[in-house]
Formats: sequence, structure tokens, C-alpha cells
Amino acid sequence: MEWKQMPVGPVQANAGLLWNDKNEALLIDPGAEGGRIKRKIEKLELKPIAILLTHAHFDHIGAVDLMRETYQIPVYVHQYEEKWLSDASLNGSKLFPAVENIEGKPADHLIDHEGEMTIGSFTFQVLQTPGHSPGSVSFYFKESNIVFSGDALFAGSIGRTDLPGGNQKQLLESIHTRLLELPEQTIVASGHGPVTTIEQEMVGNPFLNGFSL
Repeated sequence: MEWKQMPVGPVQANAGLLWNDKNEALLIDPGAEGGRIKRKIEKLELKPIAILLTHAHFDHIGAVDLMRETYQIPVYVHQYEEKWLSDASLNGSKLFPAVENIEGKPADHLIDHEGEMTIGSFTFQVLQTPGHSPGSVSFYFKESNIVFSGDALFAGSIGRTDLPGGNQKQLLESIHTRLLELPEQTIVASGHGPVTTIEQEMVGNPFLNGFSL
């Protein structure tokens, strides 16, 4: 499989694409600039089959409805954030005056457990990684050696926990018991910023240094 990330929107959230040799694709966190994402999909000649959301903050969901309607594909989000897609207070868009309120349609499918998930010919692991938000999840594709971590873990940093539903202790527990348990060579495709690896963050992330459960 191949993959690509595109920073989009005013806070440069990473929208992700992952596709197989049939050009079927999963779209991860289409946060803004739907037209640009669509052009990239067309350039790569991909056929999106689903939208996966690591969480439902505004900067990760702004182009969800456009992508869903354009390709007639379902949206998956964790059940704890079921109402966030349609509530500007919950998804945070109402908290930032410079951002247009996002009040979209509900998700088509709710993620309610960890473990293996299959969509079309894609099989991957759902890891519950709350702390940045209550329903934050990460998507681990073992065969491709990559985890899409949303806003849980960044290169040299971790997700903010000062928004509604955030919890720093919970986030650190999520990182240590879910993400850092992955193979050290695993690529971490974060929700913002450059890619990193599990090994790099174990060794050099100052927010994780000295943490114990």
C-alpha cells in the first residue's frame, strides 16, 4: 500500500490518503480544502471507499461532508464523539472566531471497540488513544508499517489537552500503553507536522521522558 499526507486549513491539519494496488483508498481526517483534496485524489486516480476520523475536532472534519457527498462513501468516528460532527461547540469550531462554524451530518458508522477492523480490502487495527479528546483513536496498518495517530502523538510533542474533554494523564497513558507498544520502526503519521517513528519518540520526545503509569 501507498500513503500520503496533505496539510490543509488554517492550522495545517494533515489529511491522509492510503491506497492499495487497485487504487481503492481510505481518506483520513479531511479537515479543510476539500477541492484541493479532490484534485489530489483525481491526480492519483484513486477511488475512495471510506472516511476515517481519528477524532472530530473542527480542523479534522471541515471537508467531511464534501468528500462524503462527492464519492458517496461512509464516515467512521468513535462513538464518544458521535454528536461532534454536527455541534460547533463540541467540535471546537465555535470557540475560534476566525473559523466558520462546522455543523455537518452525523457519521455513518460508530467505532465502539478496539481491535481489527476491515473496510473493503483494508484490514487494520483501531487503537483507542483518548486524552486529546474523549474519542480519539489511532489507525495502525501493520503491513504498511504506519500508524495514523491523529493529535495524540507528534514529532517531539503530544496533543493539547486544554480543550473540552481533554485529559493529559489519560493522553500519556494512551501513548505509552497503545502507541509506544508498536514496533519501534513504525512510522507515525501525526495529525499535524512531519512524520516521525515510534523509536524517535521513545528516545527523544521530552513530553514522554520520565513518565510512569
